[in-house]
Amino acid sequence: MSPLSFFVCAFTLLTTIKAFYLPGLAPVNYCSKTGEDNANTCKNEVPLYVNRLNTEESVIPFEYHHFDFCLSDETMSPVENLGQVVFGERIRPSPYKLNFMENVDCKMVCMKEYKGSKPEANKKLNLLKMGMALYYQHHWILDNMPVTWCYPVDKEKTYCSTGFPMGCQVRRDLDTCTPIVSTTQSQMGEYFLFNHVDIEITYHSGADEEWGVGFGDNGGRIISAKIKPASIRHQSPDNLDCNTRGNPLEIPNTLNQDQTFNIIYTYRVTFIRNNTVKWSSRWDYILESMPHTNIQWFSILNSLVIVLFLSGMVAMILLRTLHKDIARYNQMECGEDAQEEFGWKLVHGDVFRPPRRGMLLAVFLGSGAQVFGMTLVTLAFACLGFLSPANRGALMTCALVAWVLLGAAAGYVSARIYKSFGGRRWKSNILLTSMVCPGVVFSLFFIMNLVLWGKGSSAAIPFSTLLALLALWFGVSVPLTFIGAYFGFRKRILDHPVRTNQIPRQIPEQSLYTQPVPGVVMGGVLPFGCIFIQLFFILNSLWSSQMYYMFGFLFLVFVILVITCSETTILLCYFHLCAEDYHWWWRAFLSSGSTAGYLFVYCCHYFVTKLNIEDAASTFLYFGYTIIMVFLFFLLTGTIGFMACFWFVRKIYSVVKVD
Repeated sequence: MSPLSFFVCAFTLLTTIKAFYLPGLAPVNYCSKTGEDNANTCKNEVPLYVNRLNTEESVIPFEYHHFDFCLSDETMSPVENLGQVVFGERIRPSPYKLNFMENVDCKMVCMKEYKGSKPEANKKLNLLKMGMALYYQHHWILDNMPVTWCYPVDKEKTYCSTGFPMGCQVRRDLDTCTPIVSTTQSQMGEYFLFNHVDIEITYHSGADEEWGVGFGDNGGRIISAKIKPASIRHQSPDNLDCNTRGNPLEIPNTLNQDQTFNIIYTYRVTFIRNNTVKWSSRWDYILESMPHTNIQWFSILNSLVIVLFLSGMVAMILLRTLHKDIARYNQMECGEDAQEEFGWKLVHGDVFRPPRRGMLLAVFLGSGAQVFGMTLVTLAFACLGFLSPANRGALMTCALVAWVLLGAAAGYVSARIYKSFGGRRWKSNILLTSMVCPGVVFSLFFIMNLVLWGKGSSAAIPFSTLLALLALWFGVSVPLTFIGAYFGFRKRILDHPVRTNQIPRQIPEQSLYTQPVPGVVMGGVLPFGCIFIQLFFILNSLWSSQMYYMFGFLFLVFVILVITCSETTILLCYFHLCAEDYHWWWRAFLSSGSTAGYLFVYCCHYFVTKLNIEDAASTFLYFGYTIIMVFLFFLLTGTIGFMACFWFVRKIYSVVKVD
């Protein structure tokens, strides 16, 4: 290629990349009413959306209209993808009307009237108090960004939360209410509703050559939206005062028959121009307030030390001990100089004897390969930026689609392994591979969905979505599993490097560390040590409404997990074979799969120490979702360890001379 052609291609690529935006991340250009000449390239109305309300003290979220707030036309709700529905997101248009660069001083949204003569009035007020007592938080969305509530956590640092509370119970959270409610005016246990919000919207007014449009000073792109909730007792709709903070709105305990209580919801909007922050960097202020990076690096270094230690151990075995064993075995000649076999070569006639319950092992390995492929594909797309926090629901959607499409891999792996065991019930193998593990996950998911339905939670999956999930399972995943199994059974059977004796060899008495149970328990310690710091951030994103965005770190930790599980299983397998114990099939799967047991223990520890969940339904839901996660992790790590051990055993017995 000539230099001129190279520069032309490079310029073309750069031009293309500049105009390319990932799905869900395309910028929206806004302009004021005076800039309506660019109506085809900009928008004047800034839509504000509300999402579900959740809390760290309960696993049960609720929709926005559940608490009798001001409502808008919910038929105009944006279309949610599969991942958003499964995660329980319920995005609805808000009643707050915002126009770009149009400040609002003090405007009423609506007024809710509660009369003691109506039975439902006290129910609605008690529901509001319940939400404040459990610290339920709003989650609003503006220009595909979370509306943040920023408050100081120490003298030098500010934390920006993606949610803000419904209100405040003084008895529960005195510090949060201190700026709004004076402790001298309030009694312990009173409830103060945040019926007013100050919305501060910062925008960047870009240069014409950067955008290719002529906005001038009348247009821009939104780079942040911050909110300050407040509790204000307005006297009447005709006498609004959004500056008064000394007269908060207290929710009464009980309304009498002749008593009426009004809640007036108001808001104030302020637009601020800031050209120092670009649109591409608008998420930084949220992510930088989360002190993750230093701890993440510590986690990576900790994991790398473990991997280097294990790699050194495996290298020592492969290069020294194992190499000497192979050289010694291969130097043995027939005749008087022949030496008696010892160590792992002594069990060469039994090491490939099919295990008990080989069908179940093959089914687990097929599903484990499916989980491994799903994890790898999802992390790869996440590292490329397609599954960023701005692209809502994309992570779960990608995982579900990858799981369904990788049914072919599950069928192929299960069929190949089962055929190598000498299995002949191929129909049962295909049905069990396509039904057992997905059936366990779906059954647990359906039971928990019944609980959420009973509680009226927004996390309850609609019946139509359940039918869609079943259609994906039976209409796509199961046929692909059959196709994969068909090609797996058509493949030639795996030829083992040594023949299997007809009569099983007796296994000598084992020492403590080579017995099955201690070996399985020890097998999960080191892999768990590589990931437990990363688990803290993952659990925070699941249960504490925090964003997880370090997918590069997570991918690196996943690679370290694969290496650690493989090396740990190979080490334990070698020790067991040297002890003349040839039952390695299930032990290889369970040794690395036991990492899931430590994961469950850690989830229990997180539940006790980090969450304040007390009600039985939330506890049941937490451990139900935890069991699903642990089961999938068991399949993943068990399959990784088994495949590494399977390769190792075939490798060492293929390089020695066996009569």
